Amino acid sequence: MKAIKNWAPEDRPRERLLLNGAETLSKAELLAILIGSGVPGKSAVEVMRGILSDYGDSLMLLAKASVQELMRYEGIGEAKAVTILAACQLANQRLKENLPERMHIRTSADIHEYLRPMMQDLTIEECHLLLLDQGMRVKGSVLLSRGGIAAVSVDVRELLRHALLAQATDVVLCHNHPSGRTNPSREDDNLTRKASEACKAVGIRLTDHVIFAGNTYYSYQDHGKL
Repeated sequence: MKAIKNWAPEDRPRERLLLNGAETLSKAELLAILIGSGVPGKSAVEVMRGILSDYGDSLMLLAKASVQELMRYEGIGEAKAVTILAACQLANQRLKENLPERMHIRTSADIHEYLRPMMQDLTIEECHLLLLDQGMRVKGSVLLSRGGIAAVSVDVRELLRHALLAQATDVVLCHNHPSGRTNPSREDDNLTRKASEACKAVGIRLTDHVIFAGNTYYSYQDHGKL
């Protein structure tokens, strides 16, 4: 394939962006603009198409790659790998900006929407506490713990401390499963029970416990387990 500089002007990603807007370009073309050049026999667009194909054409999955993994591709050095990952994280930051500052939580889907940009690309388990006021509006969130690939440990006393300091009336436990499986484990069930009992003792309600797995999730409330 010819280098991009030898393409007809109307086919070059930069020129198409200037003429028609960024929304007309594919993910591979947008990333090709950022990495700037390809390799002999492959344009930057072809290089990025090949990489995206290996990650299911998903920016979410691509964002989980390491710099070292991306550097295995021909033509991708450290600087280009960092650029690709930075672009993926910018997409996440844009999602966060689109959320209302005091979002009103009505359903588990609202919880997923609010924390998905923070949780979806994690490669280790993290547990966050979503803090809500009496009107079920978001007061903020805190990181309770960070674990390994398959487990995370939460101190219920620390959960209560954050909830009381924030004067939250309702809280939601949120953690991720890097494996992509949404089904709760026995440890997840035990944590939910202990957290619910502890919150109830001080007049706070554990509204839900949501497990994030990429673009999908599991809600204890929706499944009648809370």
